[in-house]
Amino acid sequence: MLRVMTWNIRTGGRDRGGPDRLDQVVRVVTEQAPDVLALEELRGFDRDGLMATVAGRVGMTPHLARSCFGQPVAVLVRPPYRVVDAGPVRRPFHHAADRVVVATSAGPLTVVGAHLYPYSGGRRRMEVDWLVSAVRRAPGPLTLITGDLNSLDPTVDHTARLAGMPALYRRRHLRRTGGTVDTRAIARLLAAGLVDLWPASAPGAPEAEGLTVPTRFGGAEFAGMRLDYLFGSPALAERVGDCRVVRGGAADTASDHYPLRADLDLEPAPH
Repeated sequence: MLRVMTWNIRTGGRDRGGPDRLDQVVRVVTEQAPDVLALEELRGFDRDGLMATVAGRVGMTPHLARSCFGQPVAVLVRPPYRVVDAGPVRRPFHHAADRVVVATSAGPLTVVGAHLYPYSGGRRRMEVDWLVSAVRRAPGPLTLITGDLNSLDPTVDHTARLAGMPALYRRRHLRRTGGTVDTRAIARLLAAGLVDLWPASAPGAPEAEGLTVPTRFGGAEFAGMRLDYLFGSPALAERVGDCRVVRGGAADTASDHYPLRADLDLEPAPH
């Protein structure tokens, strides 16, 4: 069984003038023991060997994608799973996107970890198109797009939730023309034939169980939302077992996002 997890750890797990949360981050990752881990908001991880240090503490091999405008992202892989190809998705993302191909018993698994633009739905829609293009070039049918997509699900009515948010943050999720809720980024992933793994694996589950922000740490820009996703190809969706938001313990205060994880019916490829 291969466990995949995505998590925005908020500004590299450290706050300017505040506490260092990296020990809590490491504790959660150690407890969940993912085989493939997509991390977002890795401020400072591209300097002073911090990425290698944190990866070493959790026993994983890191693949970092640097950012020109925002914060790096990374996909980490735990032995005995082997990476056969890796590199950043070379498009002008505000943050970044990383692509890793992992050898599994059912063929190559392509994982794209991303952090989409927070302030504009139009820009997120464009960045999603780049992600879809990246998985379409995958070497096999097992593909996964994951990360903090900063986007709302088109299958849910968000009107009441957004109405209670400060205007500064509410407009991030509204279309500039007409002011309707902007769900175009997630709609494009669904239109591309990808499967939203959390609702697919837990049909009928209460919406609250899938919310990934905010945590007890806080998050003034959130209002009980699902912004972190795992989107799989149909071939991958057939292999999904448990899929859940990780709550409790250090996960409640290590970041303003909760981790999202799924177990996949895959094993390491034989050497």
